[in-house]
Formats: sequence, C-alpha cells, structure tokens
Amino acid sequence: MTDRVAGFDWDKGNRRKCVQHGVSLDEIEAVFRADPRIAPDPGHSGAETRFLAVGKNTEGRPIFVAFTLRQIDGAQRIRPVSARYMHAREINRYEASRS
Repeated sequence: MTDRVAGFDWDKGNRRKCVQHGVSLDEIEAVFRADPRIAPDPGHSGAETRFLAVGKNTEGRPIFVAFTLRQIDGAQRIRPVSARYMHAREINRYEASRS
C-alpha cells in the first residue's frame, strides 16, 4: 500500500493531534518507510476509510499510527490521524507476530 503513495498530508490539525503523545512527525514518517504492518480500521471508518499501521521509528521503538489515504492534486498521500508509542503488551504481541 505505501509503495503507491506520493508522500504525506500534514496540516495544523493532524500535526497537533499526532504529536500530542510525544511522537514526532519524522518518527511517524519513518514508520511508513520501514515496511509497517497495516490493517483496516472499520470501527473508525466513517466518511473515509481508516487504517492502522504498526511499525518502528529509526531507533527501533514501536509506534502505532491511525491514518487515512487522501487524493491531493492527483496523487495519493498518507494522512496520519493519530500516533502514539505502543504499550508493553502491544509490543509483546507485535514482536511475537513478526517471528
């Protein structure tokens, strides 16, 4: 999925929401460059389809990102909606599923 996107869609609204948990914009973008696990998020999909991405920042810290895809000027872009560092139980499940 991420190989078909032209970049990211950032604005004042989603920047503020994404960094409120201490995750930087660079860390969020790094998750998508490092082959994240992506799944649909039907529970939060309404007017647009939402997805969940789980991956690691460049230091190897696991991060959870909720996002959607947007068409902007004819190009598909990732629009992060929210991001946070994963909790210990989530990390254990993530690591176990990668083995």
